Amino acid sequence: MDDCVFCKIIKKEIPAEILQETEDFVIFKDIKPSAPVHYLAVLKKHIPSIKEIEHEDEALIGHLIHEAKSAAEKLGLSGYKLVFNVGRDGGQIIDHIHLHILGGWN
Repeated sequence: MDDCVFCKIIKKEIPAEILQETEDFVIFKDIKPSAPVHYLAVLKKHIPSIKEIEHEDEALIGHLIHEAKSAAEKLGLSGYKLVFNVGRDGGQIIDHIHLHILGGWN
C-alpha cells in the first residue's frame, strides 16, 4: 500500500483535481483520460481489485456506485459509463479498486 498511487492521492501526498470527497471515497479527474470527461471514484479503503471484495464490502461498493452517479450529475453528464476494470487482463493498471466515470460524448 505504501507505493499505491491512489493511496498517496487519498493522503494528499500526490496532487489531484478532486471533484468530491467523503469519509469513504474520493473522486478526481483522470490524468490520462480516455473520454472527454473522465473521473475516477476511488475507495479510501485499500482493496486491490473487485476480485478481493468480501461480503462485508457490499454496502461500500454500492455506495461507491451512488457517489459516481452523484459525481456524473455534478458534472452535468446526461449519459455516461461506469466501468470497473478487473485484473491486468481486464485492463486494470492500478491495484486499488476504482470506478471510471466516462462521458462527454455528443
